[in-house]
Amino acid sequence: MSAPLKAAWALTAFVIVAGIVGWVVTDRAVFAVFLVLGVLTAVGAVITGRAERAATRSAAPKEGPTP
Repeated sequence: MSAPLKAAWALTAFVIVAGIVGWVVTDRAVFAVFLVLGVLTAVGAVITGRAERAATRSAAPKEGPTP
């Protein structure tokens, strides 16, 4: 897992926790936006992680019969 991907997961956790804490402390539903943004960030991190793994997998030399 690369550093930017780790940062994306840290940002996801921070935004979701901030949304939950803000909603509980202030009792204002506007903090639900933070939860939605956190979920969208998580989806982006998952997609990025899959693309990163696919790129690493395809960059590996393929073994086959020697001509």
